[in-house]
Amino acid sequence: MLTRREFGALTLSSLAMPALVRAQIVGGVQLGVQTYSFRALPRAPGRDLVDPIIAAMQACGLTECELWSPQIEPVSTLGRGVSPEQAREEREALRTWRLTTRLDHFRAIGRRFAEAGITLYAFNYSPNDSFTEAEIDRGFEMGKALGATIITASATVTAAKRIAPFADQHRMVVAMHNHSNTSDPNEFATPESFATAMTLSTYFRINLDIGHFTAANYDAVAYLREHHASVTNLHIKERRKDQGPNVPWGTGDTPIREVLQLLKREGWPIKAYLEYEHRGEAGVVDEVKTCLAFATSALA
Repeated sequence: MLTRREFGALTLSSLAMPALVRAQIVGGVQLGVQTYSFRALPRAPGRDLVDPIIAAMQACGLTECELWSPQIEPVSTLGRGVSPEQAREEREALRTWRLTTRLDHFRAIGRRFAEAGITLYAFNYSPNDSFTEAEIDRGFEMGKALGATIITASATVTAAKRIAPFADQHRMVVAMHNHSNTSDPNEFATPESFATAMTLSTYFRINLDIGHFTAANYDAVAYLREHHASVTNLHIKERRKDQGPNVPWGTGDTPIREVLQLLKREGWPIKAYLEYEHRGEAGVVDEVKTCLAFATSALA
């Protein structure tokens, strides 16, 4: 977590940078960041996290991202530590916000990224089984208004079946994101669950999280060799096998270096997005810088 003084210094330093900075392409591989990495940045009451994210990305020298939807939504406990009734009220309030907020609001957010020289490639919007069809449809409208090229989704298989007709209607790619819970057949966690998704819509693709894939005891390198044409972007993080924890890069079992070298060697148009998720001690911006340095070195 940044202190207010550290965040202020970060913001001032970003303002001193040119609006357009060098794209982070190393060895032909487009590096970017999942903005979930910046979840610990301080958030002013009633404000979104867009400006802090932009400042952090500029401090890291990153120019492309996948925007995590809760960072532009009203702050919510998402049901944590509240009664079931309060959780329902929060859920309804968030649903109302999604359905009634003018699309110009999201266009303005997209402009803030663009004016800072940042490409918002993907909007990470994850309908679950409680989402209404109107909310699913609205996610596509929000993503387009933001200027995103694709939507990524941490969804269930049952939710994906409901998302599919909207992907077809909007003609917008939705890349399914995996976790590591292989015991639940409704989770995207196995190669078979990805294969199921590919049958639901011609617009469905894969957002492969190589850390979770490793924790589930699958081989990300082998999977990419066979299925790279269906993969839009990767989440690069470090985990250990056998449902092991997130750990600092270079200390786990995830084949980060091998995956990045594979992208470099094959020239596939798959984006590699850093996702800082382990427990670090240096502060979020410095931790993301460390992840970026590791990825850059791996591509040398």
